[in-house]
Amino acid sequence: MTAVQLLPPLQRAVLMLRAVLAFRAREVAEMLGVTEVSVNRALQRARQAVERAVPPGQRDIAPVPGSAAERELVARFTTAFEAGDIPGVLTLLAGDAVLTMPPEALRYEGPDAIGGFLSTVPASGALERFRLVPTRANGQPAFGCYLRDLHAPVARAYGLMVLTLSGDRVAAITGFADTSVFGSFGLPRTLPG
Repeated sequence: MTAVQLLPPLQRAVLMLRAVLAFRAREVAEMLGVTEVSVNRALQRARQAVERAVPPGQRDIAPVPGSAAERELVARFTTAFEAGDIPGVLTLLAGDAVLTMPPEALRYEGPDAIGGFLSTVPASGALERFRLVPTRANGQPAFGCYLRDLHAPVARAYGLMVLTLSGDRVAAITGFADTSVFGSFGLPRTLPG
């Protein structure tokens, strides 16, 4: 955080808008009244400055939104989750990962606790009944979660799941049961089963 605060104003603004809030370079350029090229250069200089200022052991930051590293980690998570492979999901978690479901006060800390939750609560542990449709929430990878109906060829909106990534691991899973937000994410209420 200190490294970010020490950046020149343009670099700081570009870093926040691009890397944290996931705005496109064109959008940031319009907001700041500069060219796309200057936005991209400012982002590159900001990242370099932060890398120089932060010791290597403290650089476990999330992959760049939309990067190959992010896509690969999200794909592995999706594959394991939809296959009902709870041990596979757990191997992708950071050692201090947390699972929360605001506004509920539930908090599961660490892979063992999260595994206990996943094996008993959502669909009674039958994760293979879920379909995950990728989206983004606050610049982070997220999914519309759909639960397949046991008696009809349909999957119904179940909730929104947001992943917080750190390095090559999932640091947090945040679940939201409110399916009324699906329209805001361009997600349908049902999918073919």
